[in-house]
Formats: sequence, C-alpha cells, structure tokens
Amino acid sequence: MEDIKDIVLEYVKEEYLEDEDEELTYETPLISGGIVDSFSMVSLKRFLETKYSISIPDEKATPEAFDSVSKIAVLVREIAG
Repeated sequence: MEDIKDIVLEYVKEEYLEDEDEELTYETPLISGGIVDSFSMVSLKRFLETKYSISIPDEKATPEAFDSVSKIAVLVREIAG
C-alpha cells in the first residue's frame, strides 16, 4: 500500500499547485505557506475521509493539523487506528 504521505503529497500537487515545478516536501507549510486555503482544506478533508473510509472530527481538522503532509498523515493514522 502506498504511504499516506505519498498519496497526500500527490493530491496536493495535483489539486493546489499551479506550477508543476514548485518544490513540495512532506514538511512544506501548506496552510501557513498559502498553498492550501480554508476552502481547499475542506476538499482535502473530504478526500481523506473518502480515501481512507474515516470521519475526521471538525475539532481535529485544524489549520495546524493540516499544515504539512507529515501532520496530515499523523492525523489520518490516529483516526484510522
């Protein structure tokens, strides 16, 4: 199975980066770096919930939790158990 980080990284690159050559790593600030805005965060949350058959509680779907691919992977693993 592909690693959560790789799947999320690819999704963010495809959905939110306009310049395909822009560097994006597991630690790149997504929200504080302006790559993902609040509307995009909602669609990213929906993608994760569908992809991993989980339900992310609103109180856990914070800008801090979604600010890097690594942090998102931690959140998904925590909820998926």
